[in-house]
Amino acid sequence: MRSNVRYRVGLIGSGSWATALAKILTDNHFRLNWWIRKTEDLRSLQLRRCNPSYLSSVRFDLKHITLSNDLARVISDSDWVIICIPSAFVREVIDPLPRDIFGDKSVISAIKGILPGDNLLLNDYLEREFNLPLDHYFSITGPCHAEEVAAQKLTYVTFTGKNFQTARIIARRFITRYLKTVVNDDIWGAQYAAVLKNIYAIGAGICHSLGYGDNFLSVYIANCAGEMSAFNDQVNLRQNHAYSNRNPFASAYLGDLMVTCYSQYSRNRNFGSMIGKGYSVRSAQLEMNMVAEGYYAARCIHQINETEKLRIPIAEAIYAILYEGQGAAESFGKLEKILY
Repeated sequence: MRSNVRYRVGLIGSGSWATALAKILTDNHFRLNWWIRKTEDLRSLQLRRCNPSYLSSVRFDLKHITLSNDLARVISDSDWVIICIPSAFVREVIDPLPRDIFGDKSVISAIKGILPGDNLLLNDYLEREFNLPLDHYFSITGPCHAEEVAAQKLTYVTFTGKNFQTARIIARRFITRYLKTVVNDDIWGAQYAAVLKNIYAIGAGICHSLGYGDNFLSVYIANCAGEMSAFNDQVNLRQNHAYSNRNPFASAYLGDLMVTCYSQYSRNRNFGSMIGKGYSVRSAQLEMNMVAEGYYAARCIHQINETEKLRIPIAEAIYAILYEGQGAAESFGKLEKILY
């Protein structure tokens, strides 16, 4: 592996996926500027060389890591900036920053959600608020559970960017013996797929707790894949996004959907499983002590669809369960009649 030490990467976030990314970056000898919000977590990393809250088995060589809770400095000292915080908290973290802070840096999104309130993908928000050109924006999508990356189990991730050549350069620099990379230019479609699969995974967890078997779950996921593909096609066309020759069966779409619906590591599936057992949303959130992106995404997609008027009955059913108090058994009873 060619040395990456001349590339300075700023990593914003310290959750499980951010910690897995830090492992990838340090394994590949990047110079890492890592923003840690909580002072106690920063100090623990300095003393014990591990994240005390997530993936604590991963040990870091701190020679190539600068830990900081000064976000502006982390960004200014970096060439590439990876944003890896839950979508619901993005504005809270970055809105206080100077509007020109990203300059000509490459910004890489590692979030899998829509910014609530604005109902915007991160690239659209950064372009509107920070004048970040689309050519400077890239995203990482799965299937990529952090726990398997930490265990060095073979993983494929997709780097997406309209600036395809730069996306390829960035993607190549992330390759390790346990991580392979794919590149495409479907900025909106790849990110919307990452959003929708979290909603559908909540439904998969609900299915499991309601007693449905693998036969029904496979039908459910197949219909989710079709709904996702149709949503992406129609939203891209209606909003005049440059259309990409998307392959809905690729790992960033079908693959990410499948692993999020089936895996024991899927926090969205686990969240849905608790909802199916009768937990309230609040109780499930407290029990998990982790953010299930699909919960926030369900409302964002519902609000987007109030304008778009697309046919997304599965996503709307999950929204009704989470936000309108509709019974899970009742909602899936209705879905049984329209799935095929």
